[in-house]
Amino acid sequence: MRTFLAIAVCKLGHFVGKLVGKGSSMPGKFALKICPDILRRVKLPAHIVAVTGSNGKTSTVEMIAAVLRADGKTVVYNEEGSNQIEGVATLVLTHATLGGTVKADVLLIESDERYAAHTFRFFHPTEFVITNLYRDQLTRNGHPEWVYDSILPALHPSAELILNADDPLSSCFAQGHDHVKWFGLDRCSVSTDAPAGVYHDGTYCPLCHAPMEYDYVHYNHIGAYRCTKCGHRKPAADYAVTAVDLEDASVTVDGSVRIALAFRSIYNIYNILAAYAACRECGVSQETAASVLSNYLLKNGRMQTFRLGAHHGTLLTSKHENSIAYDTNLRYIAASEQDCAVLVIVDAVSRKYFTSETSWLWDIDFDQLRAPHVKRVVLAGRYCNDLAERFSYTELENWSVQPDIAAAASELKNNGDEELFVVTCFSDRDKILSRVEKEA
Repeated sequence: MRTFLAIAVCKLGHFVGKLVGKGSSMPGKFALKICPDILRRVKLPAHIVAVTGSNGKTSTVEMIAAVLRADGKTVVYNEEGSNQIEGVATLVLTHATLGGTVKADVLLIESDERYAAHTFRFFHPTEFVITNLYRDQLTRNGHPEWVYDSILPALHPSAELILNADDPLSSCFAQGHDHVKWFGLDRCSVSTDAPAGVYHDGTYCPLCHAPMEYDYVHYNHIGAYRCTKCGHRKPAADYAVTAVDLEDASVTVDGSVRIALAFRSIYNIYNILAAYAACRECGVSQETAASVLSNYLLKNGRMQTFRLGAHHGTLLTSKHENSIAYDTNLRYIAASEQDCAVLVIVDAVSRKYFTSETSWLWDIDFDQLRAPHVKRVVLAGRYCNDLAERFSYTELENWSVQPDIAAAASELKNNGDEELFVVTCFSDRDKILSRVEKEA
């Protein structure tokens, strides 16, 4: 009776929530109050694919869903992005019958990395993708190794782990685990010989803390690492990008599978590869996976194009409190080689909680914008002065401060016609997108 009541209340709450534009997690919260172990009681699909990590979860999940559906599979996943246990409960119960059966071929779950152990207390994924672990939201997550310890209890011995071979920390999840598949990049055109960025989290081995050496690096500390003491090193990838051609906007996987890039970013390449690996492990053919992923345009709003006056603009969503997210987007701008202006907005550090903590700005390598084609940089938003203080320690000179976002947009609209890049977070993106003409 409690199972039936929990499902019924969740379905009703979700229906009412949709009418008022809310309710992605609250219905699940009510259901868990009625029946705390409801997720143990429902009958789930044979395939349960989970994705967690510091970055790339939402994009990777969206691409996995698109590929699996193209392969003819019925997929249920948390498109609304509520990735803690209440949101997952809402997802599962709203797609379950009143008798407690989820009618789908695949249950696909984006899971918050800190709460994965709670989410998977009563059931476990059959395939578990971990994208990466970086410095992320210090006020919530502390150090990446603390997040690692939070995820560890969520890993069931029978689950197949799909891990980033190039990440020295998240690759440690393979220790003592029997079922592991690896994805990663071989040395390619974007590789460098040494780690880049303001800091280097790969300096020491996460297992024994001895010095780490690198054969090559793709970005920041992600690449071919090897410990000088315990032997922890990048493993051979089961799914590998063997060539990258950013001019042609394409990558080659496993030496023969070509995937065209809608967005020429190393970050995007890793998300595509993680999705490709997960879908192949779910039985999807190379041809189907490559066909769907080629030129795939994300629908989650992580990257959008627009017009502002004579400017063609690109929004590059860069998660606040996550320096690597910023670094990869700044690297994209630096590599574009077309005359451009850059608008950096930090107006609300988080949409979920209040904090004025901006130490993470000092971890971002803003000097990447010191390129001849970057003609000007405008700093806007409530924390523009924090940005300005950070910029005063760079070698850039062509930057200015305009606290008001509307005024910054107007100033750019009325001056110049160069390409425009906007770098900001989910919290702030609509504050600029509401003032531009979006492209289809």
